[in-house]
Amino acid sequence: MSLSESCASAEADAARAASERADRLVGAALALFAVAIWGGWIVSTRHAVAGHLTPSAVGWLRFVVPAVVLAPWWLKIGLWPRGRVVPFLFCFMGSGAIFFLVVANAMRFVPAADVGPLLPGTMPLIVAVISVLALKERLGWMRAAGFVCIALGVVTLGGRGLLNSADGAWRGHLLLLTGAALWAGYTLAFRRTGMDAKELVGLIGLWSAIILTPVGLPGAVAAIQAGHGAEVLQLVLVQGVGSGVVALVAFGMAIEKLGSSRAAAFTGLVPALAAGLAVPLLGEHPDTAAVIGILATGTGVVLASGALAPSRRA
Repeated sequence: MSLSESCASAEADAARAASERADRLVGAALALFAVAIWGGWIVSTRHAVAGHLTPSAVGWLRFVVPAVVLAPWWLKIGLWPRGRVVPFLFCFMGSGAIFFLVVANAMRFVPAADVGPLLPGTMPLIVAVISVLALKERLGWMRAAGFVCIALGVVTLGGRGLLNSADGAWRGHLLLLTGAALWAGYTLAFRRTGMDAKELVGLIGLWSAIILTPVGLPGAVAAIQAGHGAEVLQLVLVQGVGSGVVALVAFGMAIEKLGSSRAAAFTGLVPALAAGLAVPLLGEHPDTAAVIGILATGTGVVLASGALAPSRRA
């Protein structure tokens, strides 16, 4: 190889490394943005299903917004994706009407504090196990240590509450674990659909809204007639625009840039985020165990996301 060819090859390697670092940074920012929104989504959903609206009504408000807002994108695909139906069904089950109803009904049995450790806390662990066992992904010791830290943080944050939970809360815990498994399927299947984030989120919103309209729309109308219009509007903004459009599109773009297991690792921050928000919003100050859990989860996300790993060379 001549000197000029060696220089060109070195420059190409450097360009690829710089591009990969840029993708990691952008993907990490998008994932963190989605996680921040989902921290508020948990509180909003828990409040809504314990208030004046049924889970189906909250779900309808949640999905009708992306169905309408993202119509220009899903119209390009049509009412049904061609060719890759199975990955789409996994995505629909893991972020559509079924997922929402499972999680919303779980919140009727458990406090919001249990949701973080069992739903977004366990989801990245399920993704990591499936990635290693079924997809033969090699995590490396650094990312594996990160997932171990996430697991320890989740157990520390939620373990005591789960052990001391009230009678009957096991139903909610089981539903939350089911929701985490469904969400993991969405995360792993996303890139296999061949659709971009806006197309997929819009199409899932469309079919979810269609399924929930017979039972969800009457509940939303009844709430407005009963004088709870402000609550309905708040749900449209938080559930529909925030969680339904912005967060899911941002998380989908993060998956495109980081890969499934790296993007999923960031959801492990949600329990720690909820504990942090409890200080200014609820006046609940974390004890020593909670501080340890927050630090372990944050460290785990940094390691499992690959932020400290060297860039791959061609």
